[in-house]
Parts: sequence; C-alpha cells; structure tokens
Amino acid sequence: MNESLLTCIDLANSDHQSVLSLKQAFEQSKNFFALPLEEKMKVFKNEKHRGYTPFYDQIPDPENQVQGDHKEGYYIGSEVPRDDPQWDYPFYGPNPWPDPDVLPGWRETMEKYHQEALRVCKAIAKLLALALDLDADYFDSPEMLGKPISTLRLLHYEGKSDPSKGIYGTGAHSDYGMMTLIATDGVLGLQVLLIRCEG
Repeated sequence: MNESLLTCIDLANSDHQSVLSLKQAFEQSKNFFALPLEEKMKVFKNEKHRGYTPFYDQIPDPENQVQGDHKEGYYIGSEVPRDDPQWDYPFYGPNPWPDPDVLPGWRETMEKYHQEALRVCKAIAKLLALALDLDADYFDSPEMLGKPISTLRLLHYEGKSDPSKGIYGTGAHSDYGMMTLIATDGVLGLQVLLIRCEG
C-alpha cells in the first residue's frame, strides 16, 4: 500500500478569511494571558476540560521533565445545549468565559475563530479522504467530523527551556485525535518529530 503524508498546509500567505480571524484570535489571546493570575483563575478549567490551565499544570513527559510545562493555556470546545444528549459526555457542555467587562469581545472572537478552524479542518479532511481513494464526504459522519470533539487550545509559553536540566516549554508528547492545526506567532521553538527511531 502506498502512503502519502500531508505534513503542512501553510495559510499564512493566503488572503483567506482564516487569516483575519487568526490575527484577531492572537490579539485577544495576548489580552487574556496579560491579565493578573487572580483574574485568569476565575475561569480555571472545569470538569469538561475547558478553561484556564496555569503554568506547570501538565507534565506530558514525566521521564524527562523535572516539573510541569512552562506554559499556560486556555481550552475552548464545542458547546451543546443542556438538553443535548452529549451534555453529559466529558468533552461537551459549557465553556467558562472571561468577564466581558474585563475582555470585551473575547468570547465572540474565540467562538468565531474556533468555528473557522473547524471549517478548515473539515476541508482538509475532504482532501485526506480523496488522497485515500475514499468518497470526499467520508469523514463527515456524525461519529467523525459531523459532530466532532474539537478543542481550541490557546497557549502562552514563558520562554524557559533547558532540556539538560529537564526543563521544557512543553514536554515531548503525541497529539490526540484525527488532526491538529498549529498556528504560531513566528517565535521559534516548536519542534516536530517526523520519524521516530526505534532502538
């Protein structure tokens, strides 16, 4: 069987509406992470894995990390109404939102960007289906991308990393799910392991 690996689609030089939405999301993300810790902790992650995660909250590579990741994050997922059967599932339900008096327009910007990113994922999924000689709508079923568990993760790295001492912006890990879109602000640091060497 011949396999094709699609490693990167660069939207940065596109006139696509995603670019404007991305710029607005980055600006609002910076506004949130610039808030005092006390204000950010008002939207600490809930039982649905949504909301703010402070520095050192996650340790994805405990064999090599001496403490948690030197990053803080904010998780946003698809919301469903309380009478939806999926309300009781772990990755559906409400998002905690910052006070609109503190961050005007923040929720609207993030909801718009989340939906735009999901739209791009669905378009890429059609390309993947065609590359696999499947029907273009193969991944559109409710069990896959028809009603997906989609998570928007806003991440802010502190800039600390010293692997020789077990200190990482984020430890080595594998993303979960079908697809990950990564938007960066141009600051170097992200590393992707394309081939895992078994030894």
